[in-house]
Amino acid sequence: MTLFEDLNYRGLLKDISSPELEKKLNEGGMTFYIGADPTAESLHIGQFPTFLMVERLKRAGHHPIVLVGGATGRVGDPRGTGEREKAEIAVIERNFEKIKAQMKKLFGNEIKIVNNFDWFQNMNYIDFLRDVGKYINVNYMINKDLVKRQMEVGISYAEFSYMLIQGYDFKRLHEDYGVTLQFGGSDQWGNLTTGIELIRKLNNKEVYAFSMPLITDSTGKKLGKSYGNALWLDKEKTSSYELYQYILNFEDVMMEEYLKKFTFLEKSQIDEIMKKHFEKPEDRLAQKSLAHEIITFLHGEEDFYRAKKISESLFNENINTLSSDEILTNLKEIPHVSLLHQKNIVDILVDSKICSSKREAREMMASGAISINNQKITDLEYLLNQKEAIDEKILVIKKGKKNLYIGIFVD
Repeated sequence: MTLFEDLNYRGLLKDISSPELEKKLNEGGMTFYIGADPTAESLHIGQFPTFLMVERLKRAGHHPIVLVGGATGRVGDPRGTGEREKAEIAVIERNFEKIKAQMKKLFGNEIKIVNNFDWFQNMNYIDFLRDVGKYINVNYMINKDLVKRQMEVGISYAEFSYMLIQGYDFKRLHEDYGVTLQFGGSDQWGNLTTGIELIRKLNNKEVYAFSMPLITDSTGKKLGKSYGNALWLDKEKTSSYELYQYILNFEDVMMEEYLKKFTFLEKSQIDEIMKKHFEKPEDRLAQKSLAHEIITFLHGEEDFYRAKKISESLFNENINTLSSDEILTNLKEIPHVSLLHQKNIVDILVDSKICSSKREAREMMASGAISINNQKITDLEYLLNQKEAIDEKILVIKKGKKNLYIGIFVD
């Protein structure tokens, strides 16, 4: 397949600004950019396919620039659901450095990273209105889908102006670096085309843009930090184990789409994975294949196999093969509870709020739903023993099939 055919096969193209873009994408040699605002200190899983596009285009012979928006991050873009909170300047500056480091780790130290605050910090407001605002019609702006949706709940002048700022970014990158292509999520389409409009009017040049579909689950819910269900790509914020478990729980119905969008696997490989997956779906081959590709790209293959080992050890009754350091490092998001040596298990379950009452604790134990280090505990008089703990430090307490707690012995 050509690059354009491959992107279509993967469902990675939603809007394109011109039919000419197909030929240009297939030929290679374009300088392109993608933007990210430093409103958080890491990218999240919903953004991953969009930023993976940087690598796809790079491999096809195009030249990337990443713009981390120190200026646009101060303003906030409309999201169609209400005004964003104003971010602190110090936080934006710190996040810029962290995302810059993340970009270099993902795409190599040679990648060009720019900050639009460099050209906006000294720009006069009157000059901006004269040199940018004069050339974009308000009717053009309010007819953009995202702006139109947000106007129903109210939109500030700052967020309304966001597309002018992003449009000027494209113009500036075109003049300074020869950028002729920009892409982003489909919710950015109005901003992308504003840059094309400015360059056409002020530079008399034709540039291009395409948008990508937003990544959602089967209900249409967006995988993004604004919606509360994101996992971070930085392993200091989300461990490889947590990412592995998150992916392992993806719905079967979404797996073919996710394998296309989140990986570089070829069509024949994806077809074979899905064929084997549906022969024995309980093995979750598609989810494990996806986890391997994502975690290996982000954190390295060693991290993937460590995450897989931890997952299998926790749920397949060989937890004692793990060290306390492996558990504590990789299970940061799992609730931690304090344990006292020789304290009754029922009291521990209630005191740590694993169970809401002694009655619930006894009922859960009687039904075999409480285990410690994968050993079911049914004896109501059981006393915690530090010598049974992993490295004499921790116990993994499980309630039911999926609720895990890390018990740490305290002096």
